[in-house]
Amino acid sequence: MRSIWNGAISFGLVSIPIKLVNATESHSISFRQIHTEDGGRIRYRKVCELEDREVPTAEIGKGYEDADGSVIPITEDDLASLPIPTAKTIEIVSFVPADRIDPLQMDTAYYLSANGVPAAKPYTLLREALKRSDRVAIAKFALRGRERLGMLRVVDDVIAMHGLLWPDEIRATDSVAPDASVTVRDAELDLADALMDTLGEVDLDSLHDDYRTAVEEMIAAKVEGGTTAAPEPAAEPGGGKVIDLMAALENSVRAARTARGEAEGGKEAEVTELPTRRSARTTPKQVGGKKSTTAKKTTAAAPKKSTAKTATKKTATARSTATKSTATKSTATKSTTTRSTAKSTATTAKKAPAKKKTATAKKTPAKRRAS
Repeated sequence: MRSIWNGAISFGLVSIPIKLVNATESHSISFRQIHTEDGGRIRYRKVCELEDREVPTAEIGKGYEDADGSVIPITEDDLASLPIPTAKTIEIVSFVPADRIDPLQMDTAYYLSANGVPAAKPYTLLREALKRSDRVAIAKFALRGRERLGMLRVVDDVIAMHGLLWPDEIRATDSVAPDASVTVRDAELDLADALMDTLGEVDLDSLHDDYRTAVEEMIAAKVEGGTTAAPEPAAEPGGGKVIDLMAALENSVRAARTARGEAEGGKEAEVTELPTRRSARTTPKQVGGKKSTTAKKTTAAAPKKSTAKTATKKTATARSTATKSTATKSTATKSTTTRSTAKSTATTAKKAPAKKKTATAKKTPAKRRAS
């Protein structure tokens, strides 16, 4: 990696020659401005407003614009004459616990590389001292024409330095917090805690830029001469209003558990539900199997069904024994009036005994039914 600054770490009376190397890099995809009609590049040219001509880099200097709009020229000699003790030195001013540093102050990160063999021993000494103390070093350094604040800490076996914003560069939060007074219930906090526990931790190495991947695929498709299908528009969130915060939290917990592949029978958040009303007709349905109003009627109906079935079986037996012809069964099942008429009109000496016998056999089931 190419160094962007050479200097030394001033650690008391110890001086450690180092090289400054960028610890991060941007993978964002940049685009060029082009003329849409012919694809020609659109470039920015540095033109002097007074002479209306392009100016080469050698003729370009620095200037400070005052409040009234006038520009005060500043030369490199003017800047070089300023007393900057940290021009080539990273001067450590104190050691503090890491939690004393507000993440809002974090800026660009750099790796500090030992510059040469003589720097290996003091470099290792500072690295091990930082490890054992479990603290970070606060330092001042100058880079690109201005003095900056930095924090030194150990990453693996390398000393890393984070550029820090000066405290007065952090804006106050007074005008950012919500103006309305809002009360949060304990039940809502419990569900929020359950959601945080369900989401759990994540391996930061597994995260990646999905948008950049999609842009790269789109560019590759255009290079190959193909076309890319437009993705379906995402569903709108519905105005950004949360109608029921509790329901939203509960659904979020369920969705998070489903995404992590947890079983539905896992430990759910404690939510109080109203008891379900039971119908008074449940018991009769289970006992009698019919829609009835009381269990007593169902219980009483059961013996009647059993008696009726027994009587029917006995009647069928009596019919098969006493009556052997279909005509006799049909005649015997007629009403009492019909039987009397048949006796008076079609009486014969031979058939009379048979009719009496049939009538006698028919009376038997009737008596049993009555009993």
